[in-house]
Amino acid sequence: MAIQTHAAMSEDAGTTPFQAIILCGPGSSFPTFTTNADQNPKALLPIANRPMVWYAIDFCRRMLITDITLVVPPSSASAINTALKTNPQFHMTNVPMPSLLAPKGLDFDTRTAQILRLPEVRAIIKRNFMVLPCDLVCELGGETFLDLWAVQACRPGGRGNTGGLGVFYDTNVEPVVKGEETSFIATSALGSQVHSSVHFPLLKHVSNLVYSVPTDTLDDIIEAKKFLPIRHSLLQAHPRVRMLGSHRDAHIYLFPSWVLDMINTNDRIESIDEDLIGWWAKTDWQKGLGEKLGLPKVLGLEAATTEEENVAKPMKVDFDALCSTNVTNVDPSEEEQPKLATPPLLAYVHPSQPTVGAPIPLIRRVDTGPLLLSVSLQLAKIEAIEVAGKASSPLAHHSKVAYPEGIAARTTISRADCLLAENVIVEEKTSIKESVIGANCTIRTGAKLLRCLLMDGVVVGKNCKLTGCILGKRSKIGDDTILLDCEVQENLAVTARTEDKNTRLMSSAGMEITEEEMDNIVDDGAAVDDDSGLT
Repeated sequence: MAIQTHAAMSEDAGTTPFQAIILCGPGSSFPTFTTNADQNPKALLPIANRPMVWYAIDFCRRMLITDITLVVPPSSASAINTALKTNPQFHMTNVPMPSLLAPKGLDFDTRTAQILRLPEVRAIIKRNFMVLPCDLVCELGGETFLDLWAVQACRPGGRGNTGGLGVFYDTNVEPVVKGEETSFIATSALGSQVHSSVHFPLLKHVSNLVYSVPTDTLDDIIEAKKFLPIRHSLLQAHPRVRMLGSHRDAHIYLFPSWVLDMINTNDRIESIDEDLIGWWAKTDWQKGLGEKLGLPKVLGLEAATTEEENVAKPMKVDFDALCSTNVTNVDPSEEEQPKLATPPLLAYVHPSQPTVGAPIPLIRRVDTGPLLLSVSLQLAKIEAIEVAGKASSPLAHHSKVAYPEGIAARTTISRADCLLAENVIVEEKTSIKESVIGANCTIRTGAKLLRCLLMDGVVVGKNCKLTGCILGKRSKIGDDTILLDCEVQENLAVTARTEDKNTRLMSSAGMEITEEEMDNIVDDGAAVDDDSGLT
């Protein structure tokens, strides 16, 4: 059978076979920086001096997907829409801007699969679609996933044979961030009908996904049962199953269009990762599960019943029995049922070991403060385009220091691991190492910054010592302040000579002061010298 890759399909059809849905949540995992989610939504938080959602949009554009929709809460729509129109980083020549959709029924409590059930969202999905989060940072080209899907999941024979693909990565790859969410997944090798890895080298990292559950959920089950319950039918179907406990679901999903009907048919499917992916994976080996989920009708494998038949024979779904960790005896009648050939659900498990001479491409979700800092510092280490002469990475910046005129003499700024945006003023006798400085920031004389992330408009006072800190937009740090592993809320003024560590400094904690006091925290003006001291 001739294999038609993503590139070939795009050339034939004039477009990709997928459209992209980017889910932009309110950012409850960033309490320090999204206290006002209407004005400062999570999607606009800066990662290495770019808005967070830029990375997801860029990922789609690199795989030639131009039909991109951002699904946002209505309260955040205005702020995100303004950013899309005014921030030059979102604009590319001859590339359509993403569409913005703010469904009326979407609020901060709506879960991911429930979003796909909203009428406004269903109305815009016209074909196979990709779902991804706004907090995704992926260095690997997305066309790779489309090719893998085309080779293994997109099979001839109609709707019922088209499967899906999910992406997972190892959280134990450096830099390790303590407390990052993980999933417990089980995979089995692809069947004998696989294609040569010569043409598709990453195919060796693709397998069948047969089990997936968030680690937190699994821990609760183990605590309640005092053991890890695994069904015998899983091991019978896949005796060489591979179980992974340190990996995380990247929330990159390539779905066939029929998945929308599966979600709409089953009201108990609330989340994509835990419910939809978890149950779909188990239909491969748990007999009768596909029928309970209504897949024969969804996939068009049986004639649609009439309304009278539906009334006479209502579908009875025991959702408690759907849990793969339920170890009750199997119903004998279930054993006699022929196995439903469900479409394949594949897992691309990102390699955790680099190949010879090539680093591991970055795939990471950035949904907590520590991850925001860690990934920003990791991106700051990518060689600038102006130095390499070409992009060493699709996420590379043109230059490490966008405004060298703002750097005074007798300063120490490590080019290898720092990133300074436009209009940054750095006064003399300062030291900046392993840090990302946003636009319009001012670093006063004698300040020392190590492993810090400063958002736009931050002012750091004289002789401050900041280590491992994240400073929100337009915050002000008073002179002689010492902070270790702290987060500072936007627009907050920290009084001079404050000493603190492992703290979220927020206005609710009594840190907000008057405008007059803010003016007294730092002196006006900045000493600028064209003789920079970059190292």
